[in-house]
Amino acid sequence: MAEIVVSDCVATEVVASEVVAYIALGSNLSDPLAHIGQAWTDLAKLPHSRLADCSSLYRSKPVGFTEQPDFINAAAAIVTRLSPRALLSALLRIEARHGRNRTFKNAPRSLDLDLLLYDDLVLHEPGLTLPHPRMTERAFVLAPLLEIAADLTIPGHGRVADCLARLDPRGIQRLPPQPMRAAGRT
Repeated sequence: MAEIVVSDCVATEVVASEVVAYIALGSNLSDPLAHIGQAWTDLAKLPHSRLADCSSLYRSKPVGFTEQPDFINAAAAIVTRLSPRALLSALLRIEARHGRNRTFKNAPRSLDLDLLLYDDLVLHEPGLTLPHPRMTERAFVLAPLLEIAADLTIPGHGRVADCLARLDPRGIQRLPPQPMRAAGRT
């Protein structure tokens, strides 16, 4: 059963017990390393949530619209009591604070936060599908996810490692550890 909690004039739906949610992070505009670092800090500050793990950073080639800079990608695990819809809304607010503009599909972006998984929930609602409908098609999502959740199973698709093994890993590169300007990451 969910309850509604109001703080800072924002109503937030929370669930009775904690769940683990996985989020993909991506950026290719205006200092992507800073955007990803600040996004980790923003995720750590989500209400009714705690940041449990962050992957290494990865560089990847753009998909779809290729006339744009390479992306920096990562994954994060959070433990949360936010409902799936409330979590998605919080992620969209973080994107907006980072200047995200949705001009066209696969456009360059200052920050992209995709809700990949919410425990083992399978959900199809307008604007929210879980698991994320294209996550198993993207090595730049699965490689960082595998790093922080090696035994994870994607409902309807199988283990993350098996899904990644079916993809072409060319075009993604794990970056060496780098000092981050936010979230205290090194």
